Amino acid sequence: MSQSIRVMLVEDHPEYREVVELALERESDLELIGEFGTAERALRHLQDNPGRVPDVILLDLNLPGISGLDTIPQITRIIPDVRIIILTQSDHEQDVLKAVSLGAAGYLLKSATISQIKEGIRNVMKGGASLDARIASFVLSSLKSKLPADVGDESPITDRELEVLQLMSEGLAKKNIADQLSISPNTVVTHVTHIYEKLNAQNAPSAIAKAFRLGILKMEGEE
Repeated sequence: MSQSIRVMLVEDHPEYREVVELALERESDLELIGEFGTAERALRHLQDNPGRVPDVILLDLNLPGISGLDTIPQITRIIPDVRIIILTQSDHEQDVLKAVSLGAAGYLLKSATISQIKEGIRNVMKGGASLDARIASFVLSSLKSKLPADVGDESPITDRELEVLQLMSEGLAKKNIADQLSISPNTVVTHVTHIYEKLNAQNAPSAIAKAFRLGILKMEGEE
């Protein structure tokens, strides 16, 4: 039996925390190991319990005290490998851009269904990016013009890496990319690692956005 995905929720509305808690309790592969109403309490818990850390953190942006955006770098200093999914009401361009640039692996609006949230958790654990369908195109088009174009002296993206990058931009997880390209999941991991290095990107959303910014990937309708 595979180990369940450990999830932490940082959300100041008790009613919404309860909804998410009840939903995750019904899933055998998802385990809610902590829920907190403030970033300060969540950070203190992470520091005091290094032996039981979450795989995924669902993080609201509009929190009392330290904001969700200010919390992201503090979380990643404590748990560098954690996947952070922003779960918020805000679809403001500035919030989206900042969250992704700080390393968020996903950005979901609270209007997302419980099924979409659960699928988002599973997707980021597979190495995918979890973006709310209503703002995905907005995120990509915004980041295309906002992210810096300095990619250094990295080697050019290979044809195979471009195929992997294109499938990543379509939301496919590493296993699905491997199936579609008839290569092993380990080979996909290697290609993704090279893509991140060449684009100086921390995660899938920032790699995809920078690829659009540089013209490596094209927006739909572009020549």
